Amino acid sequence: MTEKNESLNEQPVAEFVPQHDFGNAAERTRRNLNAKLSNPLAGYSHAELRKQGRVFALNHEIGDEEDIRAFELGAVLAQAPERFASIEALTAQEKAILLHEVEHRWSQPKKLYLVIVLCSLSAAVQGMDETTINGAQLWYKHQFGIADDSARSTWILGLITSAPYLCCAFIGCWLTVPFNQWFGRRGTIFITCAFSALSVFWSGFASEWWNLFLSRFALGFGIGPKSATVPIYAAETVPPSIRGALVMQWQMWTAFGIMLGYVADLAFYQITDPSMIVGLNWRFMMGSALIPAVIVLTFVFSCPESPRWYMSQNQYYRAYESMCSLRHHKIQAARDMFYMHTLLEAEKSMKLGQNGVTELIKVPRNRRAMIASQILMFMQQLCGVNVIAYYSSAIFMDANLSAVSSMLVSFGWGVINWLFSIPAIYTIDTFGRRNLLLVTFPLMALAMFFTGFSFWISEDHNARITCIVLGTYLFGMVYSPGAGSVPFTYSAEAYPLYVRPHGMALATATTWFFNFILGITWPAMQSAFTAEGAFAFYAGWNLVGWWLVLLFMPETKNKTLEELDQVFSVPTKFHAQYGLRQIPYFMKRYVLRKDVKPEVLYEREAVGPVQEDLGYNA
Repeated sequence: MTEKNESLNEQPVAEFVPQHDFGNAAERTRRNLNAKLSNPLAGYSHAELRKQGRVFALNHEIGDEEDIRAFELGAVLAQAPERFASIEALTAQEKAILLHEVEHRWSQPKKLYLVIVLCSLSAAVQGMDETTINGAQLWYKHQFGIADDSARSTWILGLITSAPYLCCAFIGCWLTVPFNQWFGRRGTIFITCAFSALSVFWSGFASEWWNLFLSRFALGFGIGPKSATVPIYAAETVPPSIRGALVMQWQMWTAFGIMLGYVADLAFYQITDPSMIVGLNWRFMMGSALIPAVIVLTFVFSCPESPRWYMSQNQYYRAYESMCSLRHHKIQAARDMFYMHTLLEAEKSMKLGQNGVTELIKVPRNRRAMIASQILMFMQQLCGVNVIAYYSSAIFMDANLSAVSSMLVSFGWGVINWLFSIPAIYTIDTFGRRNLLLVTFPLMALAMFFTGFSFWISEDHNARITCIVLGTYLFGMVYSPGAGSVPFTYSAEAYPLYVRPHGMALATATTWFFNFILGITWPAMQSAFTAEGAFAFYAGWNLVGWWLVLLFMPETKNKTLEELDQVFSVPTKFHAQYGLRQIPYFMKRYVLRKDVKPEVLYEREAVGPVQEDLGYNA
């Protein structure tokens, strides 16, 4: 979105509509099933809103007179949060707090930051679960007799590496919805971290390759639901102004966990086997991922539950308590909670969400979000990143490095992968999700081509290993702030609340399925295509990803979870045409240096009362 678009956020009673003529207002409303959710408080007077807020607090028996007043004023604020200065009933102190919220967006309550610590450590669990096997496979493949180049050994090695993601794709991710419904966000995180801890402990005692496979498969029950739940939990607790930055902490701290996995590989490399134990070093490597999981288990219930989840369970007073702990003042908590309530009621009145999976496909707004999310999750894997994450030590050994040198270089890649995800905390909410991907996909393609073609350099030449390492490092630098940070953030925010668990379950199932494909096929692909062809294959997919993002991925930065309904109201063909028109604009503006104005895809248009005729004709 352009700066012009962002400035339009100051007009509260309005709807995003494309510049193109889609017909009259009624037809546009019918085109968007979720138009009713764009601003359910539009058209009400302040007196009516104060009455609604009071009735809401009394009906749900929330608090005392102070809390009831907070909901009266919170209902008024919910209609137009940025116009707080014009509300005379607010005290000077309350206005100062609301102004501080705008001017100091990173000043948040301690409980909110505790939630972020929880989400970050949960991500670190994920990262270690993924990469401790990178160094361990250098030893267990010899112990289990699968170190040769036979087809059987190659596929078994790939199967062990990718086992968790096989479980994620077909079982684990689909437990997200029932787990969240039964246990809430915190309970799901607790259960999945317990699965992670127990399965990595089991893997440290594996005596045969099939036993290691089973323990790794069980790890998928921890990875799948956790990878879907943690971004949702973050998205539902943080304010819109910092949502992107904090939700993407998932990827940044997953990258940190990946780095910790390489640290564990190096730390236990020199351990020798005592009598009666074979492969103690790789067993410690695999089992070390238990430590961050246990840390999460010790304090997960010290964090507040998601207010949105409490409200979906009709536990409104507990939702208010939770929201108060996540905001500085009761006015802010009441404002955000009342707005959530009106949206939930709008969803119920529209009889949405009766079949979450069907709604993803049947409702045009959801279908567009699903297409964009699926593209990102697909490309997060087909860009080839986990080839490096899982097999870098073996790849560097093939380039004539020693085992310990290979692990050291892999650790360096892990450090880069983590450090370069940090700038995305700022750029994801300023430069934007879509722009980050459009810039980084071509650069990832170049890095992959460079890495693969470096294998053509003579083995006797020092430049060979230097270029291979440089290529993987350059790839990590551009992957982390783009395809590494954006997909989970985008998927967690793109769906409306009533299908969000289903959408995230599908998104994570997609990314873990293709993660499995990468993990199981790389040894065979490298053998059949050689390293040059295998890296070039994934370089080509990065170019495909650039076109998919350009045509089918709307920008979502700086939008509330509800305003995104308006963004996804644009028909797919119009957004694809808009994407194609951006190519000549870019050439004129940045290559030919002409003073041309960017096209504005969305304009605000005042709307009257919400239409009740909302069919599936969008």
